[in-house]
Amino acid sequence: MQLNGISVSRETVQRLERFETLFQRWTKAINLVAPSTKADFWQRHIADSAQIFQLSPHPHTWVDLGSGGGFPGIITAIFLAELGNGWVHLVESNQKKASFLRTALTETGGRGSVHPVRIEQAPSLIPTCDLISARALAELPLLLDYCSPWMAAKPDVKAFLHKGRDYASEVNKANGRWSFDLIQHASAVEDDSVILEISNLQHQV
Repeated sequence: MQLNGISVSRETVQRLERFETLFQRWTKAINLVAPSTKADFWQRHIADSAQIFQLSPHPHTWVDLGSGGGFPGIITAIFLAELGNGWVHLVESNQKKASFLRTALTETGGRGSVHPVRIEQAPSLIPTCDLISARALAELPLLLDYCSPWMAAKPDVKAFLHKGRDYASEVNKANGRWSFDLIQHASAVEDDSVILEISNLQHQV
């Protein structure tokens, strides 16, 4: 099987299928994603989330902010299971969603752990990482506020942030408060979306 034109092993596909089954069961009780996006689950959520790992397919330590229904954090954790190394710290303050994420990691064998705290509290629990991810969480200026403790502690940390069609205006807003290096990766799933790769983040004085 291929996701975004990249071959995926049978074992990883099986893990993703187990996750889909679990997701569909839990989403009957708690709202994990917008109802309008459930129909095209593999394309809208799994393939879209897989792009993040595919941009840096190595055994890194990730922090996934606002993990919600598991995108992209659980998908990254599943891909890391195949590598047998790396880790995802999933940060999700909603207790019901955090319970779902823990169950998803257990049942899929994903390499990760769940931190049921507010994002502002997470740096004290997760002092370091290599990469940060977030999807459908907040506008870029606020996301950079969230990312800044890790990026200040370790200057080579990069953030991979899903953004929709208004990403250019968000980048302009962020430039008023932050300086950073930016690479825009066109989405392999949605024509008007991008993944912003941000590094060398510094607060503007």
